[in-house]
Amino acid sequence: MDSENQKMLISSGSIEVICGSMFSGKTEELLRRLNRAKIAKLTVQVFKPKTDHRYHNSKVVSHDASQIEALAVSSSINILSHINSETQVVGIDEAQFFDDSITEVSNQLANKGIRVIIAGLDMDFKGNPFGPMPKLLAIADQITKVRAICMSCGHLANYSFRKSLENQLVMLGKQSEYDPLCRACFHKKKRLK
Repeated sequence: MDSENQKMLISSGSIEVICGSMFSGKTEELLRRLNRAKIAKLTVQVFKPKTDHRYHNSKVVSHDASQIEALAVSSSINILSHINSETQVVGIDEAQFFDDSITEVSNQLANKGIRVIIAGLDMDFKGNPFGPMPKLLAIADQITKVRAICMSCGHLANYSFRKSLENQLVMLGKQSEYDPLCRACFHKKKRLK
């Protein structure tokens, strides 16, 4: 491949990050973009962390039950070994659960001309940046922050409030374990806990 064609190939790759709190529609937006890529007859591959088996072992499933086939991998570097040569779009869900190498993996894929679409929580239940998400946001060509509705006051929510007293960082949850809250309600409930 001559250098001009290689430059064109690299320029067509990109990294899109969809982030927000729990129940904000991150996975729904990821699935929407991946389905549109499939409608455009692009070759799509989807990955998720092996640790996320809440709804299905081999599918990415949103809270509204939309789904797409996915390969569950134990580390981000495993994504590279499963990429097909014809793949044009890669979807990655629950990126906050991957190791820090997800940033380099995403860069490698985008530099090969692949459109990489990533969804993940930007903050953990304590309100701190979550895992590799800050680095992914830094390298993203496009960032979409989606927000939920605060379960206390009805305003827009950016925070994932854990209802239980469990303190481990990673605790897979559903609506019974977490509430999306706005900044004011999150800090108020956090103080009361």
